[in-house]
Parts: sequence; structure tokens; C-alpha cells
Amino acid sequence: MKTKIISLLLCFVLILWSIGCSTMMEENRGATVGAGTGGAVGGILGAVIGHGTGAVVAGALIGALVGGTIGHFTYDHSRTREQTAQTYSYTPSRGSILTIENSEASPSTVLSGNVVDLKMTYAVLNPTPNVRTKITEIREITYKGDLVGRPEVKVEHTDGTYTSTVPLRLPSSAAKGTYRVKAIVESQNARDMREITFAVR
Repeated sequence: MKTKIISLLLCFVLILWSIGCSTMMEENRGATVGAGTGGAVGGILGAVIGHGTGAVVAGALIGALVGGTIGHFTYDHSRTREQTAQTYSYTPSRGSILTIENSEASPSTVLSGNVVDLKMTYAVLNPTPNVRTKITEIREITYKGDLVGRPEVKVEHTDGTYTSTVPLRLPSSAAKGTYRVKAIVESQNARDMREITFAVR
């Protein structure tokens, strides 16, 4: 009898725990961040830490970026659905929209061992309000034509405009020259890409 009671109590605790976790993720869903594997780079991993907008996206970097690190991924919800729809003169008949408004590396020239922020601002719009869109953000970094990094982050956003940042700390041995970054956003229904550069001196 005692064994059955203990088992029932354990089940009850597990149910409460799972509900609590679901609620927590719901409350912080705008900041929910994961990471996919960057096949060509190998084993890019991500983990949600704490709450708010911060998450660690740690990645394996190769070639000219060996020894570098990917820091805390952050984002800002810069415009609401209504503001974004007005900017694009959006109507539901246009279907789903996912478009990069701006992408930049800041600073555009950086010394070895320092940090360059890889930023992108993009808009998300769907015919039905309050839809959550699963989005993959990719920053594909090449040096002299060779892939040297591909941090990838998965997020879920309601409609609006978002600015996200992935900080890249260069290794002290980072090769000097121009690095190209393809900033990519993609969902089930749309995809967009911008190319930017930064220089290591």
C-alpha cells in the first residue's frame, strides 16, 4: 500500500513539475533559444540559460577562427505587428513574409582577440494574427572562400520586427583580412539572405 502511495505521489510531483516547466517556457517564450547543428562546422550547440533574453550559443569554429567563441545570443522586439504591417503596407492576401531589413557586423573592423557583433533585423508577418513562427537564424562565416563558422539559432516569434545579435570573439591568432558573413533567416514558408563583411586587422 505504501509503495502505491509513494508511486502516486511521485507521479503527482512529476506532473506538477512538467506543468511548471511548460508555464515557464510560455512566460519566456519570446526568449526561447536553441541551436541546430552546423554540419560543415561540426557540433554547434546552444542552451537556454536563466530567463529574459540571454542564451548561450557556443560553437565549434574552424580554420581561421579556431579558438574563437560564440557569446550570448540576444534580441530586441523593435516593432509590433501593427507597426510592421504598416511599414510594409501588408495585407493578408500577401501570405507569410519573412524579410531581412538590415544586417551588419559591428565594428566593421576589429583586432584579433576582440569581439564583433553579428546583427540582423528582420520582419515577420502572417495572414493570421498571434501565429508563432519557427525561425532559424544562420550566420555563415567564410574567409577566402572557406567556411570557418556557422552559428545557427532557432527561435519562435509572433509577428513584428526583431533585431538579434550573436557576438563572435575572435581568437588572438585570427587571420587578418576580410571575412564574409551570409546572414540568413528561414521558416517553413519563407527565406531571406543578406551578405555583409568585417575586416580583421
